[in-house]
Amino acid sequence: MNNQLNITKLSYHAYAYTLNDYVMMDAGSALGNNCGPLLIAKQKYSNSEVDGLNIAIPGKMTTANFLLNLAFPKAQHKKALLFSEIENAVLNDTFDAGLIIHENRFTYQEKGLKKIIDLGEFWESTYHLPIPLGGIVIQRNLNQQLQRTVSDLISKSVQYAFDHPTSSESFVAEHAQEMDIDVRNQHIQLYVNEYSVDLGKKGKAAIQKLFDVAWEKQIIPPSNQSLFI
Repeated sequence: MNNQLNITKLSYHAYAYTLNDYVMMDAGSALGNNCGPLLIAKQKYSNSEVDGLNIAIPGKMTTANFLLNLAFPKAQHKKALLFSEIENAVLNDTFDAGLIIHENRFTYQEKGLKKIIDLGEFWESTYHLPIPLGGIVIQRNLNQQLQRTVSDLISKSVQYAFDHPTSSESFVAEHAQEMDIDVRNQHIQLYVNEYSVDLGKKGKAAIQKLFDVAWEKQIIPPSNQSLFI
């Protein structure tokens, strides 16, 4: 938010608040198909009951919270927690429900928690496009050729990982919150895909739709800045 970083990865929701300083690169994004954030609880709630629940969210500026605002605009009893603490906060009844992201979508059922809604499915069934989650941005004031060079290098790096899938295993294991190798691999297979190599027309259309909807519903501030390099 203070424009201190040359390059950073952030949620598309947060990107909306940094458009004057940053621009999205073609490579490095996470877009998913029917696999967005999950709203979970210890018991089943109907959609009409969600508005009154106390909900733990993984951050105000997350795409997850943006989607929750879109699906349940009247659900206002929310508090931000570290994403990895949300499941336990629901289990110990600190919150009625939790909005989970990342690898927690693969572990919540083992803990006896139940899905209320998959917000990725909600998005895709409504707009028929993949759900934009996060991407890598670079400062707008940097030379445009430099911007494209960095994007190309990230694209080549992701493609190398696809071509040599075992090359990054030790690095991923060192930094993963969830250490089970099957969970790690499921997570990667869902969120690292062709859009991570290059957004392409469909990826850019999905991101543009996200912003158009958010601008229309006044969820994010208006802007005339271009979204992509």
